[in-house]
Amino acid sequence: MTFSPSGHKLDKTASGQKEARLPGMGRGSVGQGMEMEYREILKQTEYDFIKTNEHLGKHVILLGLAGSYSYGTDTPASDIDIRGIALNRKSDLIGLTRFEQYVDGNTDTVIYAFHKIIALLLSCNPNTIELLGLNPEHYLYLNDMGRLLLDNRKLFLSKRAVQSFGGYADAQLRRLQNALARDTFPQSEKEQHIFNSVRNAMHDFNHRYKLFENGSLELFIDKAVNPELETEIFVNASLTHYPLRDYCGMWNTMANVVRDYEKIGKRNKKKDDLHLNKHAMHLIRLFLMALDILEKGEICTYREKEHTLLMDIRLGKYQKEDGTFHESFYEMLSDFEKKLHYAAENTDLPEEPDMEKVQELVMTINERVVRDEI
Repeated sequence: MTFSPSGHKLDKTASGQKEARLPGMGRGSVGQGMEMEYREILKQTEYDFIKTNEHLGKHVILLGLAGSYSYGTDTPASDIDIRGIALNRKSDLIGLTRFEQYVDGNTDTVIYAFHKIIALLLSCNPNTIELLGLNPEHYLYLNDMGRLLLDNRKLFLSKRAVQSFGGYADAQLRRLQNALARDTFPQSEKEQHIFNSVRNAMHDFNHRYKLFENGSLELFIDKAVNPELETEIFVNASLTHYPLRDYCGMWNTMANVVRDYEKIGKRNKKKDDLHLNKHAMHLIRLFLMALDILEKGEICTYREKEHTLLMDIRLGKYQKEDGTFHESFYEMLSDFEKKLHYAAENTDLPEEPDMEKVQELVMTINERVVRDEI
């Protein structure tokens, strides 16, 4: 692959972070009603690492826009994110070297190794499956092996999408609920909310940890020992001859919920409201993508039909002055949850991907690497 650097610079934001902009364009102007050559982005010298890095260069098979530009929900404050795929080198396949991904924080670029992204795609990971459903003009680079992967995108669609997209949606909802609870609830109600979130996070312990038995970890709320709290969550633990790593996994799951809830402390309301609305928008977007996958067997990253709805959410039209959300938002959320449940029960997608066909695809592409045909 070849890119001709043009010497264009990355502009700095108010925070000092650099961001990509197309030559002659204002911040956030990409994709906003103008015929733009997205591929001009790659001519900027800050992207030279794609040509020069030993893991990238000729091994790159696909590059595309990610984030708000790929969804169609960009605003004047949106940065340009790029995601891509690079083949594992011959030494990765039959030698001792290893490569999983390349991250360039300066340009918000992440390029996954072929083997890693295949594993993520097989689980229908939302952050990577969306790379297979971009609008054609949002692919910045695509060679014949990249096209072969796109042509076989449906191999990666299965009922695993229910858990993967549902898990991501739950995480967005938890962030939303935690922030609202932190601001608007009295302490005892906040503690109850944290308790409920921890219990939800514990829901799949029986599946993840084979030796775990119900009742061996009992959570309850009682009068606080901590003088700064009215009520507090306590735990009764009864575990004997239990694997340390499994115990650490369970403990970290519970601790992460509490940590996510408390880490922000005093919040900047204006700044955090932007984040809250963004979380709310992504929550609905995830439901929309999951429904497309389950009902139609399609990956649709750019949400043209729902653009107005998503932007209304992002711009705060569903948020009240006190920071909470209108009942209409929760009614919409409940409706999407019901649709997702119905789609999961009635989808024509297989339980699991066809691993033989996926392996055939992977071997076809990897054989070209081994034979030095890239």
